[in-house]
Amino acid sequence: MSKVIIIGGGAAGMMAGFFAARNHHEVHILEKNEKLGKKVFITGKGRCNVTNACDTEELFPAMMSNPKFLYSSFYSFTPQDVMEFFEKAGVPLKVERGNRVFPQSDHSSDIIRALERELKKAGAKIHLHTAVQEIVKKPVTDSANTLESEATLTESGSDAGKGRKGKKSPDIPQEKITGVILTDGTFMEGDAVIVATGGFSYQSTGSTGDGYRFARELGLKVTDIAPSLVPLKTKEDYVPKLQGLSLKNTGLTIKNGKKVLYEDFGEMMFTHFGVTGPMILSASAHIGAKLEKAPNGELSAYLDLKPALTREQLDARILREFEAGPNKQFKNVIGVLFPSSLTPVMLELGGIPAEKKIHDISREERQHFIDLIKAFPFTITGMGEFKEAIITRGGVSVKEINPGTMESKKISGLYFAGEVLDLDAVTGGYNLQIAWSTAYLAAQAIQ
Repeated sequence: MSKVIIIGGGAAGMMAGFFAARNHHEVHILEKNEKLGKKVFITGKGRCNVTNACDTEELFPAMMSNPKFLYSSFYSFTPQDVMEFFEKAGVPLKVERGNRVFPQSDHSSDIIRALERELKKAGAKIHLHTAVQEIVKKPVTDSANTLESEATLTESGSDAGKGRKGKKSPDIPQEKITGVILTDGTFMEGDAVIVATGGFSYQSTGSTGDGYRFARELGLKVTDIAPSLVPLKTKEDYVPKLQGLSLKNTGLTIKNGKKVLYEDFGEMMFTHFGVTGPMILSASAHIGAKLEKAPNGELSAYLDLKPALTREQLDARILREFEAGPNKQFKNVIGVLFPSSLTPVMLELGGIPAEKKIHDISREERQHFIDLIKAFPFTITGMGEFKEAIITRGGVSVKEINPGTMESKKISGLYFAGEVLDLDAVTGGYNLQIAWSTAYLAAQAIQ
């Protein structure tokens, strides 16, 4: 039995705590907030999109960073395993559009309470209002490590008898964890530490980048971080006029010049600064790095407002409206095609005077208006900030971590799980699946 210290009581920390405790380890979860699961509580707009009920192999295309690293994690603890875990823990689940899994109650608090119950039953100890200042390590000096190194060198054959006997293999950790120092100066001894501190998004929930600092102080590489799954900022002055307008079943295309970078179909909403909604958040994960490198830092985007209709079908629909009122003004006919708040903007951009009589509108003008409907334009100029981001792109480099155990390659007994790692995905329950799976693997690997 080992004494396991888990830094962070979020999704990854709670799941790791349960499995480590179930494996008869002495588990201490250190959470600096007043309660566990503060970020879990607000995920999925407070409903908690627990996972995605897809087949395991379908998880990988949804990953935006290092999908191959997650092979062992995902196949060790699959979406189906996650669903079974919560069902057995007393949370009935439901599957919605896009295989998104939610509690039947639509309350994220049910997920947190279930994890708290399981932690208590397994015997894990929870320390609230407890923050970690430093993770403590020491050199490995025991004879077992030297003997293991000698065996490695001898087995390699070519190294035998070349005066390198006793030299430690670079593949064997030369340091090991001894515990943590709390912010009040207390030293807590431990055989293993799991860093599950989250990323840098939603900092009000406690995700303030502590895990990155720990990693750097221990000599591990941390990749550049950036907000992901965020709203997008736009340039045009007509976008704020549409603030609050939600569109469903809308097509989205984002381009860099003529090159298509991203295409999707779904829901979005206009805001006072740009656009947001599920489709936009997923787009942000795909285009973040590309926007940084784009000319002038801008990308072109287009909405297909009538994706269910071909140009010909849309033209026929408009002609029917025109034929029903040939003497009406244009502004009084097109209102049936759009939400009321969108109509003035369509008139502004459409190139047809609002008062023009229908019978005076030319085919060319009508075709130009169809172009607008099928490709409503706006310019993306920036990404939302960390305070708006659902997740963080970047983190502790996966090159530092053993993908089969989540343990540091350099420091024995040091594990990482969840968003603190350089792992992220699109919306749909995939990011929580990363947390559950990596936490499970870390907990199972501790001896």
